Amino acid sequence: MSVRQSLLAILDQGPCYGYQLRAEFDRRTGSTWPLNVGQIYNTLDRLERDGLVAKGEIDEHGHVYWQITDAGAAVVRQWLGAPVARSQGTRDELAIKLAVAATLPGVDVAEIIQAQRRASLGQLESLNRAEYAGAKADGPEELAWSLVVDSMVCAAEAELRWLDHTEQRLARHPDHGMALGLSTERPKRGRPARVEASVA
Repeated sequence: MSVRQSLLAILDQGPCYGYQLRAEFDRRTGSTWPLNVGQIYNTLDRLERDGLVAKGEIDEHGHVYWQITDAGAAVVRQWLGAPVARSQGTRDELAIKLAVAATLPGVDVAEIIQAQRRASLGQLESLNRAEYAGAKADGPEELAWSLVVDSMVCAAEAELRWLDHTEQRLARHPDHGMALGLSTERPKRGRPARVEASVA
């Protein structure tokens, strides 16, 4: 998730102060991914450093209003117009955990899968029971919330399908349950040996 571009896109609608930006982000994402105020201000500082936002007026309550620059507006247009690139070299913790577990002696990978399946089913059930708690049902805020929740439901369903696939694949693998020992081949690169300087 890009907090940076999301905040810029909100500022493209008009100047905001930090707490206001957080509230706007929550409204537009259905409060499904809450940000803390420190994260907002750190992001604003970096955006200012990069010339994408500038500090504007200060109101009678001491709120500093941030405004987007032309360069920031260009970044928003580019972000909204470009597809999200999914990383090819993902480091999904569950995939790594199962891959490593399948090579370790004495590890019950089937039980790891079952434990994850129970957790994923619980998450899916919770998401399917979720109801919009905002004031305006059928409005733009409810739509934003439902889009994010739908994405989370689809991700949970995909994880469950992948767990089923993994379980079937491990059951068919002839070496399943066989330990993969440490390699005797030493890596070509590594930390060089420390050499103490001699004093003449």
